Amino acid sequence: MAAQEYGDGQGRWQDYVNLALGVWLIVAPWIGVGVHNDLAAWNSYIAGLVVAIFSIAAIARAQLWEEWLNLVIGLWLILAPFVLYFTAQPGPTWNHIIVGVVIAIDAAWAAVRLQALHRTA
Repeated sequence: MAAQEYGDGQGRWQDYVNLALGVWLIVAPWIGVGVHNDLAAWNSYIAGLVVAIFSIAAIARAQLWEEWLNLVIGLWLILAPFVLYFTAQPGPTWNHIIVGVVIAIDAAWAAVRLQALHRTA
């Protein structure tokens, strides 16, 4: 029942934002944010694909674990430039950090909202 309430337009905008950010991560290396075939790009492609897939799944039927997974991916994106050593590339580094922060905040917001709906249901 709570997933239906969540899916009635109250709070779903977070999933659409994460979907857009996931798509952005996939296309960013191809439109000039870094080199489209290096480690930073592959991290962007994979993280973007996962975020997009789970955002679509959350749009179809909201599940708390999908939001928490997107939060983890957002945190990974923040850390990835340092862990994967591509901080010398400012475009991909800042893209990962900024998009990661937005995805993490967005997913946490959606998860907290969904948890609150579960508690009141």
